[in-house]
Amino acid sequence: MEKAPTAFALMKSRYSAYATHQADYLLATTHSSERKYYSKEEILNWATANEWQKLEIISSTENTVEFKAYFLDKNKVNQVHYEFSTFKQENGSWFYVDGKFE
Repeated sequence: MEKAPTAFALMKSRYSAYATHQADYLLATTHSSERKYYSKEEILNWATANEWQKLEIISSTENTVEFKAYFLDKNKVNQVHYEFSTFKQENGSWFYVDGKFE
């Protein structure tokens, strides 16, 4: 039996989408109640301004993922993006809702 997609799986696919500059996917996997706060241009700017190195999942529950994303900024300086993300499942699909950052 195939395991249903999870918030954890969505987080990994969204990280890959940032690394490969897939802004349409990132918008489509953002919860409809939150999409108005994002623009394709802003997403692409953030995705392309950085060189994504790796994703470290710290912890996850059914609807949360705590992670660190490692990247080089435009000056090739190592950076770490820490986030505690919340996800919501609707009609069998998972969506990113929001995140708390450090």
